[in-house]
Amino acid sequence: MNSLNTYITFVFVLTGLLALNSCQGPLPKQEIPAKSIASITEKMTELMVHDITNPPLAARFYGYACLSGYETIASKNKDYPSFAGLLNELPLITIPEKESPSIEISALFAMLQTAAAMQPSGSELESLKQSISDSCTVWGYSKEEISAAEQYATEISEQILNYAQKDKYRDISNYPRYQPSEGEGNWYPTPPGYFAPVEPYFNTIRPFTLKAADQFKPLPPVPFSTDPNSEFYALMQEVYSLEMNQVQREIAGFWDCNPFALEETGHLMVGIKQISPGGHWMGITAIACQQSNLDFYETLKINSLVAIGLMDGFISCWDEKYRSDRIRPETAIRKYIDPNYRPMLQTPPFPEYLSGHSTISTTSAVILTHFFGENYKYTDTVEEQYGLGSRSYTSFMHASEEASISRLYGGIHYMDAITRGQDQGKEVGNWVISSYEKHIENSNN
Repeated sequence: MNSLNTYITFVFVLTGLLALNSCQGPLPKQEIPAKSIASITEKMTELMVHDITNPPLAARFYGYACLSGYETIASKNKDYPSFAGLLNELPLITIPEKESPSIEISALFAMLQTAAAMQPSGSELESLKQSISDSCTVWGYSKEEISAAEQYATEISEQILNYAQKDKYRDISNYPRYQPSEGEGNWYPTPPGYFAPVEPYFNTIRPFTLKAADQFKPLPPVPFSTDPNSEFYALMQEVYSLEMNQVQREIAGFWDCNPFALEETGHLMVGIKQISPGGHWMGITAIACQQSNLDFYETLKINSLVAIGLMDGFISCWDEKYRSDRIRPETAIRKYIDPNYRPMLQTPPFPEYLSGHSTISTTSAVILTHFFGENYKYTDTVEEQYGLGSRSYTSFMHASEEASISRLYGGIHYMDAITRGQDQGKEVGNWVISSYEKHIENSNN
């Protein structure tokens, strides 16, 4: 991630210096590369790993940052209508009076400014902002034009930040501290970190497109039971008795995506920082857009819709998690089958049902399939920088199915949470796309 940005910046700056030294006068304006959008989402992901940003909150950051960029291009390109009317309570954006010399550059700055304001380590985005500013001179823009593009972005970003502040996420800090229930069959913090539950009130914030957090309320989970002949006991036994081969272990590790992992080293507990599930799918989105040579506008549109799907997917999933409040396999197996049981993956700190990864992976796959087709082959290199190598897929659904079953392999979910998480993801993904298509149709009439 850093090496890629450094290399791109080096090439751009070096080219700019050579051009300036040639004394040939102003450079002709160049097309803004679409991959510059990925440089921002990738840097956002890097900061989320550093900040240990929880998965639902990470989706919120991606959503508003991409929305800032999209609304910027929508302000000047009629082929990309504003999402006002698509997203809940999003007002029509007031278009800045002073024109931008490049709406694409303004979109990049708007994304950066929104992300910087929302992420805890957002100030770290300043170096990327400077790199993009330096690249703008190579793209043929003067300092005055770059400044004007940035000012245009600021006026858009401020409106999106105001919209974000009204989604009620900030109200969560005023709610009473969530106390896990110690009732039999209910979720309880797991070792080794015994972390507090993550975002128990995430279902109270405003979704992007969903009418309500429980719009697609899933079937309840299989009832808890300690009867060896019960359906629940069979689900528990399935997790416990699974004997994985090497490929299954690789799949579980590749899709782990747990920002809260800890590793015991002697008498020490070491934190293992990892990418979130949403970050992984934003990375896949970048790969698909670049592989298909999409232009700046299409790339930003698809990134925005995937991010919107992530946010709504997490809200929908988290609404069910804290309603059903189901015990994790690790806790149940240790208590009722084997006190020494330890899953391959570390159990995340929130209730079990639905599987979050199954939900948002399927949501993302549905959205990406809509734009790229059902048999889109690609190689996922998103996790290479974390030492996990790459994996190739024949479709986005193929990838989402592997991400889903990885939760069984890792020992952190029962099978009904996985399959119904996939069902939930399809509902949310199809809703986002159908709502978007209807919005475009209405905008063209």
